[in-house]
Amino acid sequence: MIKKFKLYILLAAVAFSYTSCLDKMPEDAIPFDKSIQTVDDVNLAVIGIYDTFKSSALYSGSLTLLPDLQTDFVYGVNGNTNTYGDIWRWKDILATNTNIEGVYAALYNVINRCNFLLDRVDGVRNKTTNDNDLDKIDQCCGEAYFARALAYSELVKLFCKAYESDEDAANQLGVILTEHYAGDEEMKRASLKDSYQFILSDLDRAAELLALDEDYNPATDGALFNNATYFNEYTVYALRARVALYMRKWDEAIKYSSKVIDSDYFVLSSCTQNISSGVSYYKYMWTNDLSTEIIWKVGFTVNSYGGRLGQIFFNYDYSNYRPDYVPATWVLNSYDNNDLRVSTFFQSYTTGYSHHLSWPLLIKYFGNEAFLETKILHVCMPKVLRLSEQYLIRAEAYVQQEKPDYGRAGKDITTLRTARYSSYGGSTSLTASNAMDVIEAERVKELYMEGFRLHDLKRWHKGFERKPQDQSLANGSSLKVEADDPLFVWPIPQHELDAPGSQVQPNESNK
Repeated sequence: MIKKFKLYILLAAVAFSYTSCLDKMPEDAIPFDKSIQTVDDVNLAVIGIYDTFKSSALYSGSLTLLPDLQTDFVYGVNGNTNTYGDIWRWKDILATNTNIEGVYAALYNVINRCNFLLDRVDGVRNKTTNDNDLDKIDQCCGEAYFARALAYSELVKLFCKAYESDEDAANQLGVILTEHYAGDEEMKRASLKDSYQFILSDLDRAAELLALDEDYNPATDGALFNNATYFNEYTVYALRARVALYMRKWDEAIKYSSKVIDSDYFVLSSCTQNISSGVSYYKYMWTNDLSTEIIWKVGFTVNSYGGRLGQIFFNYDYSNYRPDYVPATWVLNSYDNNDLRVSTFFQSYTTGYSHHLSWPLLIKYFGNEAFLETKILHVCMPKVLRLSEQYLIRAEAYVQQEKPDYGRAGKDITTLRTARYSSYGGSTSLTASNAMDVIEAERVKELYMEGFRLHDLKRWHKGFERKPQDQSLANGSSLKVEADDPLFVWPIPQHELDAPGSQVQPNESNK
């Protein structure tokens, strides 16, 4: 159960230690009421919040991979290690699944850290007089509010039904909302409407506290965005646009995606312009984790990194490639001939299995070149918020609003394709009959294996079908999932339901 974990800051470096319901404090720990005493402590606590996002249960692993593995994007290969096999087979997804438990716990880990800081920060603020220090405190609080909103946005995406309307959401189960670390809040699920409102409130506070100075000049002060490892005003807008799309608040989605798109801070990475010989700016984004279109990424170093996103797509041992999963044929065939994302994302290899399967493998996550130089394979920095998603959000909102604007939606798709194609002449013609088909297909091609597919199918009320392909596992390759199947919503972890005094209601997928 997500309880008020007794979280302590270790004397050495404000490092956090987690356990549930400790009766006694560790002898080498500072208790809650004596922790976070200075502005430096506040800053270190925020660094700790950023560090939690490195967890392999989150964007560098399960949180990104599982939603797409569960659907129709990849196929298990004969002889594979069965990593995530229960998720891929669909019908074997249980409330005791350790990977789902890991995602759930890691997201609440982020939330608990944010609550811990926000509960303690007023004590530091009240005894601080230096204006620069006060500004630093505000910035840190803004980062904590954003991190909490981001974590909750992922929880509602995975463990709740799609948001249909305010009225419907008021009667649907949301998530456990905790605003304080040191409080007596009930450990029960709020409504879906209240859960989303909590996220929006946090984003409002984050936007106010992370607002850039009016004299900020992207040409001279752009390091904040070039690095893209810290939260700022525009990460708030980007997440706000995504949340508005999920809430079917089309005008809001347009408003906030436009703030990002129309700013001077981000530019789509070109597939035709090269940063070095034979390497496009777009490819460089995946091989080196640097790009003008990354709004926020989880920052790694060779000495501090999270999971290995590319492991299951290669399992390279410096001799052979034995991927657990390979791209689905229908995905490969969905790209146009002049779409340069294909050569960026996929490359054909002959695998080291006894059946010698030859197939296009997902090189998108083969690994950051700086890590490869130090013999660290398949590690890349997760790009959680990108400019291309904002174009897709706005295009969808344009065609879904009360008075659809197919012209503007078509311009957004044209802008994206122009950056991705070897040549893209003319414009994208969207109509009432084809607009969503085009946008849905473009989300597949641009956001492939970035963790969006499960929720997209859920909110679009669409099912999917798998058909066997060369050397695909028999158990799972033939599968037809109807729209609104209960497993589009992940089960609440069983230990959460079984905890003493639990008031947490299960999902339909728990039954």
